[in-house]
Amino acid sequence: MHITARTDCAVRALAELARVGSEPLKADALAKATGLAPKFLEAVLADLRHGELVASRRGPDGGYWLARPAADITIADVIRTVEGPLASVRGERPEDVSYSGAAAGLQQVWIAVRVNLRSVLERVSIANVAEGDLPPFVGELTADPGAWRRREPEDE
Repeated sequence: MHITARTDCAVRALAELARVGSEPLKADALAKATGLAPKFLEAVLADLRHGELVASRRGPDGGYWLARPAADITIADVIRTVEGPLASVRGERPEDVSYSGAAAGLQQVWIAVRVNLRSVLERVSIANVAEGDLPPFVGELTADPGAWRRREPEDE
């Protein structure tokens, strides 16, 4: 899975908004707190607003805040909002592709990949990230030393 700068930015911004609570946070303050480029952050915030993950208000008392509780926003929700489906094959959903011949089973592989992505991303919320309280299964998965090892093509 390729985690884009857009997704990383969105999760970081939402985690910071969760940390500050219901008080509106101006985009420049959010950019400073997260170390994100202001213009890029503004574009991502527009996506998050359109996806109803954040709300905003203009003016001196304005800013951005979470549109729903941080515990109700999963990492999967964020990815779907800023990037689209969690897993796609040539821009199509895995269930919409088909193969014949030697590759006939490949569709099942792509669907299995999506299931595994969902099993993590739909169970970790913005609140988990913001509070540093990740679900136990994340610790179990990352406790495996192999999880931290890079696998280069020549290693295979």
